Amino acid sequence: MKFAEKAYKIFEQSVADYHIDDDVDAPTRQPYAVESIDGVLYAKNRIDAVQWHLEDIIRDPEIDPVAALALKRRIDKSNQDRTDMVEEIDSYFRDLYKDVKTLDGATINTESPAWALDRLSILALKIYHMNAEVERKDASEAHRARCAAKLAVLVEQRADLTSAIDDLLDDIAAGRKYMKVYRQMKMYNDADTNPVLYGSK
Repeated sequence: MKFAEKAYKIFEQSVADYHIDDDVDAPTRQPYAVESIDGVLYAKNRIDAVQWHLEDIIRDPEIDPVAALALKRRIDKSNQDRTDMVEEIDSYFRDLYKDVKTLDGATINTESPAWALDRLSILALKIYHMNAEVERKDASEAHRARCAAKLAVLVEQRADLTSAIDDLLDDIAAGRKYMKVYRQMKMYNDADTNPVLYGSK
């Protein structure tokens, strides 16, 4: 099984495990060694699954403003954790392919393997939740039909993205592509670069 196919199965497992409790505060059911790449991929999707549901909660029109602010802070931290984990996954690939000799004319991809896997992780969540809409007993037939059409597109995207990621990894392994790990340098979380934060010192 190729890497992206395996990663998607881990993402699916994480999404299913989240919905056993369906609670943003429930403990993680980590089935893999934490330091292994499988464990990191599982933890990455767990962050995405929790954040998906935090984003649902914060859109409640009746939410208390104080609670909404606390949720916004939590979502901000989750975004930073997600970014840090993507960079960790890219560091894994950089180390994995560090001895590959790049060929003359080798090119860099528009996004790194880990950021493509980040999209695949989110896609696992989209597919799970769109499928839930297709199966909703209290929804109209028209709603379920619209969601079924959307689900078909998402499933096609999954096939295309999985194939593209595995092709990219094959190209890196063969030296036809090379990669770099770019730090995201999110300025809004940094007290030295966010003017609202350093202006309040």
